[in-house]
Amino acid sequence: MTEFTSPVTSRLRSVGSGGGTPVNIPASPFMKKLGCGTGVCVYLMDRQGKVNASPWAVKKINSKCASKQAEVYQKRLKDEAEVLKGINHPNIVGFRALATAKDGSECLAMEFGGERSLNDLIEKRREDGLRAFPAADVEKVALHVARGLQYLHNEKKLLHGDMKSGNVVVRGNFDAVKICDVGVSLRLDENMTASEPDSEYIGTEPWNPKEALEAGDITDKADVFAYGLTLWEMMTLAMPHVDLPRHHEDEEEEEEQDEDESMEASFDEDAYYARLGTRPPLDAEALGESYGRMLELFYVCTEEDPKRRPSARQIVQALEGDAALDDV
Repeated sequence: MTEFTSPVTSRLRSVGSGGGTPVNIPASPFMKKLGCGTGVCVYLMDRQGKVNASPWAVKKINSKCASKQAEVYQKRLKDEAEVLKGINHPNIVGFRALATAKDGSECLAMEFGGERSLNDLIEKRREDGLRAFPAADVEKVALHVARGLQYLHNEKKLLHGDMKSGNVVVRGNFDAVKICDVGVSLRLDENMTASEPDSEYIGTEPWNPKEALEAGDITDKADVFAYGLTLWEMMTLAMPHVDLPRHHEDEEEEEEQDEDESMEASFDEDAYYARLGTRPPLDAEALGESYGRMLELFYVCTEEDPKRRPSARQIVQALEGDAALDDV
């Protein structure tokens, strides 16, 4: 593995292909930015000159991070690379390569899973004044993400640890749906419990289950709770516990106000923290009968007691028609 050799390109060897062939990865300004997360940015790398080569998504540490923060994110990026090397599933982005820059920061190249994250699509739909995604699209995401979680939990004994719409990428019109960002995943034991001494559930606060907020036992069901809220996002176009779904008359009234001022004035911090780890409200009647199956899945996945939630395997079985959701 070689270091960055010029301001324009860096060279690395693909660590997942038997030693690999050196490849060039452009510097950040020469790639299209796909998005940013905590401490990192993701770029689209067009592999020009390669026959039938698909593009890659390249994750880099944000150069604006303070040195101590950068160390944390570099370790997380290395951990993610190690996890991805052992994963091979159509609903999880694949590992491609890992490089180290001269400044010591890491650069992770991955399969390009899709043009936009599910969160991007939700925000775009909301900005366009639309309502819930069609039930068929919600069901497609539900099945594909559940298959990815089943693989992680049962085959790899891994808890994703940060399930949410921002960590699901979509290609085309839901032609491909893949889970990404496994950098905070936790090892599961034979009882599906994250019991290693240094295990720490990171997650993202609005999606965290009650057991994570109250230092309880973390099991595979923590992913299931966050998965249920991800489906809620598609049906409400809102962020759990932050942007509560509104009735039509409320939306019309809010259009007359500045959006930022309205949110600041209406946000109740105490109420927000009281709601964390609970099932957010959802207007089932407004959605209609076509969403019945997804509503049922949402309700069972967001039970506060993790023992009452289904496993990812049970969800897949139900969605594939092998069992009724009532029985999971």
